Amino acid sequence: MAVKIENYYADSKAPITNLTAKKFFEQLTEKEKLYAHYMSKAGHWGSRVVLRSVSPESETIFDLILTIHKVIKGDYTSLKSHLGEEAVQFYLEYASQFLANLGNYKSFGDVKFIPRISEGDFETLVEFVNDETSLQLFEQVKDIIYAVDDKNAILGWADKGHVTGYYLNAVSMEEAKAVNTALASKNIMPENTRVEKKSDTEFVVYVASAFKENRTSYYPESIGFELNGKPASLSFKFGDHSEEFTKIVENLIEAKKYTANENQEAMLSKYIESFQSGSMKAHYDSQINWVKDIGPSVETNVGFIETYRDPSNTRGEWECLVAMVNKERTAKFGELVANAKNYIDQLPWTKDYEKDVFTPPDFTSLEVLTMASSGCPAGINLPNYDRIRIEIGFKNVSLGNVLSSRSSKEPVTFIGQEIQDLYNKYSVEAFEVQVGIHELLGHGTGKLLLETDDKKFNFDINNPPLGLDGKPVTTYYGKGETWGSLFGSVSGSFEECRAESVAMFLITNRSLLSIFGFKTEEEQNDVLYVSFLTMCRAGLLALEYYDPVNKKWGQPHCQARYAILKTYLDAGDDFVKLDYSEDDYSDLIIKLDRSKIDTVGQDAISKFLNKLHVYKCSADVVGGTKFYNEQTSVPDSMLKFRDAVLRKKLPRKQLIQANTFIKGNDVQVKEYEESELGMVESFIDREA
Repeated sequence: MAVKIENYYADSKAPITNLTAKKFFEQLTEKEKLYAHYMSKAGHWGSRVVLRSVSPESETIFDLILTIHKVIKGDYTSLKSHLGEEAVQFYLEYASQFLANLGNYKSFGDVKFIPRISEGDFETLVEFVNDETSLQLFEQVKDIIYAVDDKNAILGWADKGHVTGYYLNAVSMEEAKAVNTALASKNIMPENTRVEKKSDTEFVVYVASAFKENRTSYYPESIGFELNGKPASLSFKFGDHSEEFTKIVENLIEAKKYTANENQEAMLSKYIESFQSGSMKAHYDSQINWVKDIGPSVETNVGFIETYRDPSNTRGEWECLVAMVNKERTAKFGELVANAKNYIDQLPWTKDYEKDVFTPPDFTSLEVLTMASSGCPAGINLPNYDRIRIEIGFKNVSLGNVLSSRSSKEPVTFIGQEIQDLYNKYSVEAFEVQVGIHELLGHGTGKLLLETDDKKFNFDINNPPLGLDGKPVTTYYGKGETWGSLFGSVSGSFEECRAESVAMFLITNRSLLSIFGFKTEEEQNDVLYVSFLTMCRAGLLALEYYDPVNKKWGQPHCQARYAILKTYLDAGDDFVKLDYSEDDYSDLIIKLDRSKIDTVGQDAISKFLNKLHVYKCSADVVGGTKFYNEQTSVPDSMLKFRDAVLRKKLPRKQLIQANTFIKGNDVQVKEYEESELGMVESFIDREA
């Protein structure tokens, strides 16, 4: 099926801004600055690991962009005279978006983007640069850069024509599931692996490690398993990304010299062990020490963390966070944590589905220095290891300079003109409250019913909790099973939807709003109105990330927000409506009756959230998956708005991260011009 090429062009005139944290970095001690510097260096050495997990061509395009910039020494004046200013600008816009996403697929949406500069002009540009390396790199990727059809336009299973860097030689969903089950049978976590299919019955699992041979008892030599009723086997190959992981380890060894306490020292030791040997058990142990490191001045977390981009939702993307505490904002979150138990008691499920003891997490507002990954979220709740979360605890992080970078004075699409000023006044503040609840009380709540050991359970197996049908549940997590391994590809979006729904349910609590400084009823009502409009608008904009040909969602958070919009639309009583008069929906706006937020809206989200929660906690894969897929299906009555959403879409903001350099006895921060050239320059300095 033919695709509209214009829908895949790289963004033009995208807003580019510094993710500035210089003020907070300069408040650190010399020891803390050195710790942050080496952790950042370690994180950025993983950039190529991210590129390889996105698409086979991403690393070559990355090298092409950096080589061109180095050869011409950042001066594009002669290029513009030769090729024309517009063509060069189109190239730079592609380069900047590529670097901001660490790959040629959007980190938010997993959809391919291609240059606006024509293929002929791109080739002319490379020939004018007249560098042998650039010419060779371009020759390798010139066709695939522009290739886009209804299959390769999105990340997914290669055997279905989609693109992935996690699976080599068209590993199918069924084969990946069998490999994952085989790994789980030996208690091997898959986050730091990639899989290659050698034949219909032979698979190789590549382990990310500095060492090129197995130096740990964590891995057996091979594993036999059954695939489609036939015997199959997998073997392990170590040293995937070995060169990068050697550098990562070198910088972690330096960072260890500047740790602030014993927990940080133990954490770094386990990181080093994990990244040298490939042992995910060592990484698991590192996160225990990380959770115990309460209130550090420099917060860090590193590893293969989020699994959204793997089509099986099990293999992680490399990520490294380095950030400094914003004490003023953190005080607000501290009060939210102190009152968390009261808010949890109000959630719409019985105590059987909640932790026996809620352990208040470390909840801080941070200013990001480094987020070495394909994108930078507004909030984080880690670790993702369920057992640690249940038995030890977790941390919540709000990323303040990411939140504030969302502010915009441009007109907001699909919102009535008469409420634009109100929306702009409260959108950032409302989002901060939503993120806080989402991370702390969304991801932080819930008790998975599980078998903790042989015939030992964390619930009364003889008198299990009641399910949605009013009868005792019959499903639970078996020994070794996790939320991700059981619910697979739906788990990421499902959990984001549950956390977002918790935020929408609790944001109507007036005492909670007062914690964030909204004291009067009038102001609270305005914040609530903007919060609900924001969620509904996010659900509508999510249609951009739905592929109608393959009937596939490309972004977990967007799928989640669409489900919530649909919940509010289905609530009835004219609570939320999509209003229009033009045949092309060009005048489409969201209308929300603010007088019904506390009644119709609250009742709808309460019922929806309870279903999500019980399905998850009781390990009801069949019921939960069916429910969620139905809720996120896009009927023609909604799909008809997709073209209007695409026509009005605004370019996604690109964030330039600073670099740190050691100058004599001081660590200095370098920030960059807020432009496409600034973006490229920041990566040139990072590679030095």
